[in-house]
Amino acid sequence: MITKEEIQKLADLARISLSDNEKESLRKDIDGILEYVGQIKQVKVPVGEVWEPAERNVMREDVVTTESGSYKESLIDAAPQHERGLIKVKKIL
Repeated sequence: MITKEEIQKLADLARISLSDNEKESLRKDIDGILEYVGQIKQVKVPVGEVWEPAERNVMREDVVTTESGSYKESLIDAAPQHERGLIKVKKIL
């Protein structure tokens, strides 16, 4: 269980000011987090046992499906201004 003094010490380290209500709210939140971490620490996994998640990544492979530069000309032609194969933009300094 974390105390209000410990919350104040953390606030001082973070250079923030907290009201008493905020300290109490944070104390409850941090206690909940620490309780959850305690539950996770209690889980025993036999040594040597390999754990695999139930679901795997269902995303497609990242594979190039078009030829390099195949859209370059159409994109440059769609730009308002272009010169020598490059898009012209306003100078911003």
